[in-house]
Amino acid sequence: MEKGKGPTVKIINVCGARPNFMKIAPLMRAYRRHKNLQPLIIHTGQHYDEKMSDLFFRQLEIPEPDMNLGVGSSSHAVQTAEIMMRFEPVVLEQQPDWVVVVGDVNSTIACALVAKKIGVKVAHVEAGLRSFDRTMPEEINRLLTDAISDLLLVSEPSGLENLKREGIADEKIHFVGNVMIDTLKANLEKAERSNILNELDLEPGNYNVVTLHRPSNVDDTESLSRIAEAFEAIQADLPIIFPMHPRTYKNLSKLGLSERFDNMKHLHILEPVGYLDFLKLMSKAAVVLTDSGGIQEETTILGVWCLTLRENTERPITISEGTNTLVGNDSEKIVSAYRRCRSRSVDDPPIPEKWDGRAADRIAELLVNECY
Repeated sequence: MEKGKGPTVKIINVCGARPNFMKIAPLMRAYRRHKNLQPLIIHTGQHYDEKMSDLFFRQLEIPEPDMNLGVGSSSHAVQTAEIMMRFEPVVLEQQPDWVVVVGDVNSTIACALVAKKIGVKVAHVEAGLRSFDRTMPEEINRLLTDAISDLLLVSEPSGLENLKREGIADEKIHFVGNVMIDTLKANLEKAERSNILNELDLEPGNYNVVTLHRPSNVDDTESLSRIAEAFEAIQADLPIIFPMHPRTYKNLSKLGLSERFDNMKHLHILEPVGYLDFLKLMSKAAVVLTDSGGIQEETTILGVWCLTLRENTERPITISEGTNTLVGNDSEKIVSAYRRCRSRSVDDPPIPEKWDGRAADRIAELLVNECY
């Protein structure tokens, strides 16, 4: 369809937690290239403080949300229900053509459910990813969102296989690439100008980065103690920079592990940092240790060793074609894998198919074309 022709297509874009912001940013840029698209941003407010939300919007040049539902933190059930109750009036008032949900947080399934029950079409960005671990709340969100979505936008080939095996109709499934990589590529030059290494007195390649937030790692004393044991060995080799998620920080005290972490002389706990500073930290690290999904993808493109402190991953391409290794939370396994990384340099891994910085453009075209 010729750009600027035809009636306006109204799209509500939902974001709630920090990983969503990196996925919404390239979509908003892509929408601007279509005069007949009217995009709205609804922020559900799962991440609501300055470091976890506002700073990301500014740095990624995302327009101010058209509405913030202000849900905040709570249990999964309460948070999901609150989002649904606050989102329904928005959909009824706006009457959008599409509701676009991204990733696998509670906002994703909550808003998809509301839209479908009203009769509004749903597009799911990052469809088809599977860890095959139904103890993960995110896995339940992925499965249910994909089951009711009208357009399933897939970031890697495993997603195609999973959706077909689950009986999703072929015409709903589109392999578009990875919007997280769109954001990384668009911001890498800006991140290079970050002064974070100087501020922390770090030399490129001479430090490690950690992120940790999953309940299986940070809500259990035994699990977090095993991870601490690994960190004690690793920080003796190179400093660890640890921008700490508020949930993790709270749990250190709750589980009686604050003193153990404080006693690691070369482990440096920071408050959450902005996207550009973190991208600079990650791109120059020797090894990144994480339980995040998106960081597995970003380190693959950056060519930085990644150790994923989980038993499974919904992003298997980061292992088969990237720099990622699954290590769980066993201290010996973590330290052993870390030493292997330190003993060799990263070969140039192949760039996964369609991780080219143009995934959002493909999505925008699909949303327009699906309306005609």
